[in-house]
Amino acid sequence: MAENPFIKVAGGAGITQPPSSAEFLADRSFRFLAQVGAAVIIVLVAYILWEIGGQAMPAIREYHLGFLASSVWDVQQHRFGILPEIWGTLYSSLLALMIAGFFGVTVAIFLTQDFLPPRLAVIFRTVIDMLAAIPSVVFGLWGIFVVIPAIRPLADWLHQTVGFIPFFSTSLSGPGLLPATLVLSIMILPTVAAISQDAFRLVPYRTKEAAYGMGATRWEVILRVMVPTASGGIFSAMVLGFGRALGETMALAMLIGNSNQISLSLFSPANTLASLLASHFPEAGQVEVHALMYAALVLLAITLIVNVVGIGILTMTQRKFAGK
Repeated sequence: MAENPFIKVAGGAGITQPPSSAEFLADRSFRFLAQVGAAVIIVLVAYILWEIGGQAMPAIREYHLGFLASSVWDVQQHRFGILPEIWGTLYSSLLALMIAGFFGVTVAIFLTQDFLPPRLAVIFRTVIDMLAAIPSVVFGLWGIFVVIPAIRPLADWLHQTVGFIPFFSTSLSGPGLLPATLVLSIMILPTVAAISQDAFRLVPYRTKEAAYGMGATRWEVILRVMVPTASGGIFSAMVLGFGRALGETMALAMLIGNSNQISLSLFSPANTLASLLASHFPEAGQVEVHALMYAALVLLAITLIVNVVGIGILTMTQRKFAGK
């Protein structure tokens, strides 16, 4: 009787043979290193929070929660508030996420659902991934010299024609929320597109074939089968993209205008927490440093809340599709 080749592996050892001492040691070592790595990350995050919290504590004692509701940043009078920065951070990030989310998912569908030959799809995928390697300051310069002059005629026309709408109530004189948002959406596009592509690839091929077998058209399969099935991964891409947008610094500091005001207008200058930190830290005195550390703590809290809420919604979505 011929020997079954699947019963033995190279060297004559059986597949069902228990792990050797070396394999057992390697497994235990890997587990130990993984646990140590996780512990180091937790300790590092706790240390960062401890240091920032310690530096921010004088400002927390003096300004309390009024720091979050005030719009004044006056170094001479030691009056500080970050409400415009919180507004600008959330407003610009949400707008950028809407733009990058739409185009990122569209790109993912375009690259994974056989709209392009495989070699051409690889080229497009590489180009999109390369956007993530461009330095933030280069995006900022591109926004100043290309984006702002390109959108100014349209912004002026919208302001003159439909200026009664709050979103177009001011003119675009230079740096402002819209150019910062457009550049920011391009910066987070690779993150959204890459993770969305992975989500679409993880959908079982038989799921798509079953939909075709039921008589569904190509777009019905994509929009009613593929997108809902991959919604967990797509939502993860959105959360990560939003987290990247919240912390983006250099490009926004160059493009958003750094103005302490709250406005719905897309053309007015604004400010974000990250750009506030970047622009004020180099020349900050001791009192202002405490206020800036308080602002950094608020930014960390916003990022943490966004991620916790995102994970919660993702878990509920996965349970819904799993029928639990």
